Amino acid sequence: MHIDARVYELYDEYCHGRIDRREFLLRAAALTAGGLAMAQALLPRYARAQTVSFTDPRIRAQYVNYASPGGNSGSMRGYLVQPSGAGPFPTVLVIHENRGLNPYIEDVARRAALEGFLALAPDGLYPAGGYPGNDDDGRSLQASLDQAKLLRDMENSARFLKAHRLSTGKLGATGFCWGGGVVNHLAVTLGADLQAGVPFYGAAAASADVPKIKAPLLLQFAENDPRINALWPAFEEALKANKVSYQMYRYPGTPHGFHNNSTPRYNEAAAKLAWERTVAFFRQHLT
Repeated sequence: MHIDARVYELYDEYCHGRIDRREFLLRAAALTAGGLAMAQALLPRYARAQTVSFTDPRIRAQYVNYASPGGNSGSMRGYLVQPSGAGPFPTVLVIHENRGLNPYIEDVARRAALEGFLALAPDGLYPAGGYPGNDDDGRSLQASLDQAKLLRDMENSARFLKAHRLSTGKLGATGFCWGGGVVNHLAVTLGADLQAGVPFYGAAAASADVPKIKAPLLLQFAENDPRINALWPAFEEALKANKVSYQMYRYPGTPHGFHNNSTPRYNEAAAKLAWERTVAFFRQHLT
């Protein structure tokens, strides 16, 4: 289905919590002929997102609980996926969007494990009862949390993974949308304890904080993502000024969220290339 660019723009407002589902559907319907069908097509279909079965014999997946001092409840839960073999393994933290640990992010963790990484996908909504099974409620729950404590939960998740008994001690982090911004945040807060970061269309770190970044970064951007892309020039200037190692790719013709294969924003060619670059980058810096 061809989807009008203006409906994509409305969807971006919706998925970032600036309008609710009802307003998204109403405004899309009023915008153009077929707008309601376009809007409904953009809503996630998570059955599409599974590329690696949770029962795949090449991996072992389980939910784990761990302490998170200073976070929203003092404890956290995450989806830990172990590659085949005895380990130890280099590790990758997989950070969700602004709606909790949904099936798409769990699948990304399984993809990382198939590439030989011990992957942890934390659920930032665990202190509020966990991902509720749908993105609308998940988005509302995440917005209701103390955001500084939520970031502390992500920091503690990174430290838990790095210190895991199956870890080599080498830590990478990747994340999407809100999670991409968290990767940049972790690069600042963890300093030399992070060995590589790959944010997908995430908010930039503050320029004043960039001197704290020690990890090399691979930054992945959509071409049609004005809100996030507007932050890049100042971020790049600060990265250069502080001699932070980085690579940046912007994927032509793609919207924000192009890696998420549960919605029509997904761009198969760009997502495949971006993931190949992500895996190669982690192998370079973590193995």
